[in-house]
Amino acid sequence: MANQTQPSAPDDSSNLTIKSTLPLPNTTVKIPRLGFGIYLSPPETCVQSCLTALSVGYRHIDSAQYYQNEYQMGDAVRQSGIPRSEVFLTTKILSTAGSPEKTYQKCLDSVKLIDEGENGYVDLFLIHSPSAGPAKRKEMWGALERLYEEGRAKAIGVSNFGVGHVEGMKEWAKVWPPHVNQLELHPWSQQRTIVSYCRAHSIVVEAYSPLVRNQKSQNTTLVSLARKYSKTPSQILIRWSLQKGWVPLPKSDTKSRIEENGDVFGWELDSGDVQVLDDLDEGEKGAIVQAVNND
Repeated sequence: MANQTQPSAPDDSSNLTIKSTLPLPNTTVKIPRLGFGIYLSPPETCVQSCLTALSVGYRHIDSAQYYQNEYQMGDAVRQSGIPRSEVFLTTKILSTAGSPEKTYQKCLDSVKLIDEGENGYVDLFLIHSPSAGPAKRKEMWGALERLYEEGRAKAIGVSNFGVGHVEGMKEWAKVWPPHVNQLELHPWSQQRTIVSYCRAHSIVVEAYSPLVRNQKSQNTTLVSLARKYSKTPSQILIRWSLQKGWVPLPKSDTKSRIEENGDVFGWELDSGDVQVLDDLDEGEKGAIVQAVNND
């Protein structure tokens, strides 16, 4: 069991760039502060979207077995000419495959899709959800631990896990705490209980759906802040997430928006405006995908 050190404080937000990283505690891995999400990005579109993101300067892409675009993510990196070691690639497993060995093989198959060759690896492999139940969570974590030991996953973590789920892992995990917990996070769903727990236990927090799937783009508070800073609502949301110390994963297949979502550096929200956004929290009912169960 790893030492319970507090994670390093986030970069001084005024100094953040698209190249900024956070160390993943208890590993040698550094995760880029801004990621590119590819949920619902169809295969025929995904490669070009990833290439656009890489050309803008993103060096972090987030896929999953469930998304059915792992190969396209890896193919974009191969086509880009950017060295594999300079791009941080994530995938996730949602369900077991019938036995511990088959579940391990299912994960290894993802690695091979993403990074071809006998030394291929992913930078981060997550359990996508706790919904499969404790026995299957244990089986999936065992597969990820094996990949981690073999160097085929440089870091391992979870997604949508509440406090009870992470605490429950102590009973059987060789690697604990998980290096990352990826959560739905935006001003309307701030999940403060699990976020505080992650901070106290050296777990880096990633924020999916940071743009609320564009459902709040006309929110008067958000529009007012966008006007004040001469930015778009999406840029305000991503910048807020960065200043909270999280790793946001904005998603788009539109070239102009991919570029815009990467242009969130060289300026910052003042503390009063961060608080204005903090005050929008609606708790569980603010979630559009999933608020975790902390029991």
